[in-house]
Amino acid sequence: MNLNGPLRRAVPILDTMAGHSKWANIKHRKAAVDARRGKLFTRVSKEIIVAARLGGGDPDANPRLRMAIQNARAVSMPSDNIKRAIQRGTGEIEGASYEDVTYEGYGPGGVAVIVQCTTENRNRTIADVRAAFSKYGGNLGETNSVAWNFAYKGELKIETDRSEDELLEFGIEAGADDVVMVDDGALVHCPVDAFGTVARAFEDGGFTVAEQRLVYEPLQTIEVTDMDLAKRLIKMLDVFEDHDDVQNVFNNAEIADAIVDAL
Repeated sequence: MNLNGPLRRAVPILDTMAGHSKWANIKHRKAAVDARRGKLFTRVSKEIIVAARLGGGDPDANPRLRMAIQNARAVSMPSDNIKRAIQRGTGEIEGASYEDVTYEGYGPGGVAVIVQCTTENRNRTIADVRAAFSKYGGNLGETNSVAWNFAYKGELKIETDRSEDELLEFGIEAGADDVVMVDDGALVHCPVDAFGTVARAFEDGGFTVAEQRLVYEPLQTIEVTDMDLAKRLIKMLDVFEDHDDVQNVFNNAEIADAIVDAL
């Protein structure tokens, strides 16, 4: 389950430290979903297709495509699959025509939620997203109804055993904003317009960039202390994560460790 917000254990996407992406709060839930390799391949394939359609098939000239290819390789997608996805995006071979669409709304307890989708059928996708919000006590909002409470930034997952001070010094030199240590490495945050430059700097510096993505980080969070509310929120986010059209889900919930453990 890719919660991509403060609702995650220790920050893909699960530490209960506000203001930072939680690659590790409820990470075991995300891992259980992402273990379905076919769905994961579909998700990264769509990103490659859209990136190639919008910016061309040359990753050196298309930062979004370069990022998508790296993320595909990080989940062991075969090179032939990556090549076909690029060709579908550039029109060299036929395939569905995907588009990006982002939905915003409020989940149970007023938790702000951003759902990023890639779809070939916008009507179907919005109907499913609206239904999920409604079923669990939330509601679909208008554009910018919750995005104002999030900062859009680049995020790199670095696999390393180097110290935080060393990483921070290197990151700031490369143009990053900050570095957050996690159990299996570090998260590097940077402005969106410096994303490609920062990623290349870490790669050229000998670091292993396990994942790179653009994220919505909450500026203000909502503490969820009610068990029933937390259950409904997590179920709703699970529904989004399991949907074939959903690429990423971000939220501004803070759930106490005791409740997370109980769930």
